[in-house]
Amino acid sequence: MRASIEQMTGLHWKGQGPAFLVAGGHAATHWIIGTFYVLLPYISRDLGLSYLQAGALITVFHVAAFAANIGSGAVVDIGVRHSTVLAASLVVGAAALMAVGLTVQALWLVPLVILIGATNNLWHPAAIAYLSDRYPRNRGYALSIHTLGASLGDLLAPLAAGLLLLQTSWHGASIVNAAPVMVVAFALLAILGREERLAPHSHGGEAGLRGYLARVGGLIRDKAVLGLCAMAGFRSMTQNGLLVFIPLYLADVLEVSPVVLGFVLMAMQTGGMIAGPVAGTLSDRMGRQPVVFAGITATTLIVAALSFVSSATLFVILVSLLGFALFSVRPVIHSWAMDLAPPRMEGSAVSLLFATQSGFSALVPLVGGLIADQWGLAAVFYVLAGAMAIANLLVYLLPDVGAKQET
Repeated sequence: MRASIEQMTGLHWKGQGPAFLVAGGHAATHWIIGTFYVLLPYISRDLGLSYLQAGALITVFHVAAFAANIGSGAVVDIGVRHSTVLAASLVVGAAALMAVGLTVQALWLVPLVILIGATNNLWHPAAIAYLSDRYPRNRGYALSIHTLGASLGDLLAPLAAGLLLLQTSWHGASIVNAAPVMVVAFALLAILGREERLAPHSHGGEAGLRGYLARVGGLIRDKAVLGLCAMAGFRSMTQNGLLVFIPLYLADVLEVSPVVLGFVLMAMQTGGMIAGPVAGTLSDRMGRQPVVFAGITATTLIVAALSFVSSATLFVILVSLLGFALFSVRPVIHSWAMDLAPPRMEGSAVSLLFATQSGFSALVPLVGGLIADQWGLAAVFYVLAGAMAIANLLVYLLPDVGAKQET
């Protein structure tokens, strides 16, 4: 298997170590928010939150993530070590999740969700810029390993939280699930920090603030970059809407147990874990556009079908298929952004991409909560399918430069 991976990617197995290390940290960031998504229905019941109020908490998360993007890319592009930024994001996020377990009033959840959202998006500019610089000819594959970590965190966190909820309250589950993130943070700082000290990578800080601001101006005037960000924003609306409303649909409409709820989300992430590296490697060879177009088309159809499902078994099957389509395109979109980013602006390009995604995603919990309160949870899936249809149109209009750059 090792030989086949090396042959497919053109990378020696040992050379892939940094990619897998960063992927482990990415898993930890998604472990935090994945835990919170599973706990949200039980937090809502205990604290008496409506669907709108529960959705507002997730909106707070995305607004905080949006705000964090203002400076996170600049920190990377002016030369702060990637390992420092990555470890800091994990430590603060884990501390906030642990504090969620100590909360007894809904109002105190707001600043903690702000911290989780902000630290979640501090991660991505440093991680994606580092991997893009380290693997310039294999961006699709390297960033698929990065998103493989995200899927692993999203897969394991719901299952772990669901099992913990059988033994303890959401308070205890939140505290226990925060501990592994701290361990990953210190391991990443020790190992990646040492690797950076021995072989530091160059950044664009030497040109000074004026030069950086000039490059920012060029970035935000680039129509292709802005179009890609808009497409990613509509796709992110759907992804985050599904992560909010699938657990609510399972708990309140299909009335499944916490373990089944966790298993459904695990099945969704499993599909993404399998498809992500395949999609990333294919995009290195045949271009980003056709891979993203296929994944988003399939996602649109499956999301629309979810609103008609009343069987828990069929719902699990559809969600598993959804994972293949929805999450497979994440690393390809990130690679596409790096293809389009000007030199020494990779971190800021990631910040712009994730700021757009966070801004778009902030709308869907509130809008979805209003729709669910008025017309039921099933109606939310129609809106999410519509967002994916718009994303598909934008994919068709974007320039595909990845195949040319990677050859």
